[in-house]
Amino acid sequence: MRWSIPRTSKPPPLRTILSAASAHCQRRLSQLIRTLPTGWRVRHGSILSGTYELPLGKGHQWANQGIGAAILGGWSLNGIFNHYSGIPFSVIASAASCNCPGNSQPANLINPSAARIYGTGLNGQSYVNASAYAPVTGPVFGTAGFDQLRGPGNNDLDLSIFRNFRLTERFGLQARGESFNLSNTPHFSNPASGNLNISNVGFNPDGSIKSLNGFGAITTTNPLGRLLDQRYFRFALRLTF
Repeated sequence: MRWSIPRTSKPPPLRTILSAASAHCQRRLSQLIRTLPTGWRVRHGSILSGTYELPLGKGHQWANQGIGAAILGGWSLNGIFNHYSGIPFSVIASAASCNCPGNSQPANLINPSAARIYGTGLNGQSYVNASAYAPVTGPVFGTAGFDQLRGPGNNDLDLSIFRNFRLTERFGLQARGESFNLSNTPHFSNPASGNLNISNVGFNPDGSIKSLNGFGAITTTNPLGRLLDQRYFRFALRLTF
């Protein structure tokens, strides 16, 4: 995109030049923002759910009579499986050299081919390849951009078993047991912003990493909208009428 000012017999006022330049910059910035992923965007997500009546009890293949039918019959399974891909995050740097209060400072990207997920982020291992980035030392913004990497995705399976009892013509009773996060799989969050500051990493004179100092560490879990992330069970009786 180009911008220009019509030629006249005399130079245009400085205000006109600055106004045209500002409009051009705003258009370019607007185009750039539209191409960036939002910080909450989930690229992939799927939910699978289903109910299965166990083949036990009267009218079924197994335990279809006697005490076995009375105890085992009528039970059903209900399951929900969720998969979510990770949300974007940015590798940042100290903004001291930028002197741009109120703005985040992206790190310098020095090795684009190595800018990828590097490890688990656990037990001292960095989730991000720190060698692909460098601190910003001049009065400029870094070249790494915003929200170019994604955090760990999450899978979750919830399962319940339930049975309906007919007490009278009017009253019924439902017994159910529920398991949340049946596989007890930890759902990890993105590395905290304090653990994504490349300026905290110690580098050797040759550019190799001396100490990560917590860079790229994942220290929290994402309970996926629940109070707890770890597996837990819940039992209930519901009277209907």
